[in-house]
Amino acid sequence: MTNHKQPDPPKQGEGTSPGAADAGSSETLSPEQLKKAMKAFRKRLKLTHLNEESKLSHRAMTGGHKSTVVAIMPPYQYPREVWEELVRQGKLKPAGTGFYALAES
Repeated sequence: MTNHKQPDPPKQGEGTSPGAADAGSSETLSPEQLKKAMKAFRKRLKLTHLNEESKLSHRAMTGGHKSTVVAIMPPYQYPREVWEELVRQGKLKPAGTGFYALAES
């Protein structure tokens, strides 16, 4: 048996600069992954709108109403870093407590 020791993490101020971890995270996210995540976000937002618009109000003869949903929780299939990168690129905007909205709306 061999005993493998993991290298010690760099000490504060040694080998990394502040924000280096944040800068590296965008490099590991492929443009294709970001594109798929954005497509999944738009699809979820669309389905949320359709679901809200199809609900009946208190009156029996209403045919629904215009959706007021502007932000949703993003699909859980993608990590948080994906959504933060899309915010950084200006495609999404944070709406608080894990919710995001389209930047163009």
